[in-house]
Amino acid sequence: MVYGKGPVEQASDALAVRAETPVEHFDVLIVGAGLSGIGAAYHLRTNCPTRTYAILEGREAIGGTWDLFRYPGIRSDSDMYTLGYSFRPWTAPKAIADGPSILRYVRETAREYGIDQHIRFRHHVKRASWSSAEARWTVEAERGPEKELVRFTCNFLLMCSGYYNYTEGYRPEFPGEARFQGTIVHPQFWPEDLDYQGKRVVVIGSGATAVTLVPEMAKKAAHVTMLQRSPTYVLSRPAEDPIANALRRVLPAKLAYGITRWKNVLLSMLFYILSRKRPARVKEYIIGLVREHLGPGYDVATHFTPSYNPWDQRVCLVPDADLFDAVKQGHASVVTDQIGTFTEKGLELRSGKELEADIVVTATGLKLQLLSDIEFSIDGERRDLAKTLCYKGMMFSDVPNLAYAFGYTNASWTLKVDLTSGYVCRLLNHMAKHGDTTCTPRHDPTVEELPFLDFSSGYVQRAFDQMPKQGSKRPWRLYQNYALDLFTLRFGKVDDGTMEFSRAPKPAAAQQPQRGATTYEAA
Repeated sequence: MVYGKGPVEQASDALAVRAETPVEHFDVLIVGAGLSGIGAAYHLRTNCPTRTYAILEGREAIGGTWDLFRYPGIRSDSDMYTLGYSFRPWTAPKAIADGPSILRYVRETAREYGIDQHIRFRHHVKRASWSSAEARWTVEAERGPEKELVRFTCNFLLMCSGYYNYTEGYRPEFPGEARFQGTIVHPQFWPEDLDYQGKRVVVIGSGATAVTLVPEMAKKAAHVTMLQRSPTYVLSRPAEDPIANALRRVLPAKLAYGITRWKNVLLSMLFYILSRKRPARVKEYIIGLVREHLGPGYDVATHFTPSYNPWDQRVCLVPDADLFDAVKQGHASVVTDQIGTFTEKGLELRSGKELEADIVVTATGLKLQLLSDIEFSIDGERRDLAKTLCYKGMMFSDVPNLAYAFGYTNASWTLKVDLTSGYVCRLLNHMAKHGDTTCTPRHDPTVEELPFLDFSSGYVQRAFDQMPKQGSKRPWRLYQNYALDLFTLRFGKVDDGTMEFSRAPKPAAAQQPQRGATTYEAA
């Protein structure tokens, strides 16, 4: 008779495997090679040129979101003069750019600055363990399809892994789905061979993905219906920025880009502030624009007038009114109702209306996920980062030498990520100057805990318990204000009284791993 190994023997085997696993050491490890990770690497190589770094990317390619999503018409919902990098001008004529153009921009940036040479692809990070005695993180990743265990150590860990689950979108189960004889697709996993030419399509949802899909699919489909439970604010914007294109013709590219970037930052800030202070007036303005696009005979009150105020949820952007044009031309329509059940031929709604469909697209949203699915521990104790306070929108209370890139919800993602990366470099240089090895934002018990995001969107509410908290005052408060963050993060004090600096005992020379080299350690 053969007996399996018990828990003690299994744990012993695991330790033995880890003891034999080669370990590489870097000053900084970046997790994620998307828009955020490539930008962070640029800041490191520019502002901390003596620091070694590597990027661990779970997938096989650079690009993150812009490589993952392949649905028709995928594009930015922010202008590229603010979504683009501060250090590399966006020079294409379209301000609202398509996904392939953005992906090309990110990859060209990585190649131009030699960042692509520092990326380890197919490295899915699983665990990160901090040792206070050694002042470093030990990071474990699974490499390749065989999920081979590889280990790294670093002095600072910078998470640029995005904010949602790459392997699973939000996908509610609807009654009767098994009866449907057509095709059901989620935009996060779009089949390359999906043929919708001449087909009847229903897109479930009214967010950024839905308003992108509908006009694009309407170019080939027999008809596209956007089925929404409730309306969303939709605002048209020119696909090209005439001021930016004019400036680029008469000024150096970087200067023209900088002027346009600040113009768009200030305009978006003004719009957001007005939305908060004069919500009724801004609502009237947006709905008025929709009426102008769709004409007096369209039921704007039912299909494009939300019950909430502007920027309680993110405002959807459509370039050159393409969604409204598709509706006016009869290629697309909007239905505001709730799903009762799927049928063999389509959807039966709560109102009793039936929508026939060959293809149903569930543009039902993302699943938020804090720092991927990594397990964190500090000095052997598991740490739940959702139970921490967020420091300056990038670090966690009582968690040393760890930062994460999380962009704005009311403006371009990259604006905040750019400031975060620059601040991390300031932090590293401050520690090097003073001989410190550890920086830890210390929790202030007098600070009132508040929700991390002040958003009513479903994807935010569903992930409430998975997110850290923000505080009621600086430096724990998230103001979602680029100008204020610019002053605080680029010019404010690093040693602000909340950040605690310390140094670990210096190990013997023989025990110090070579920088950027492979070593072997006991677990």
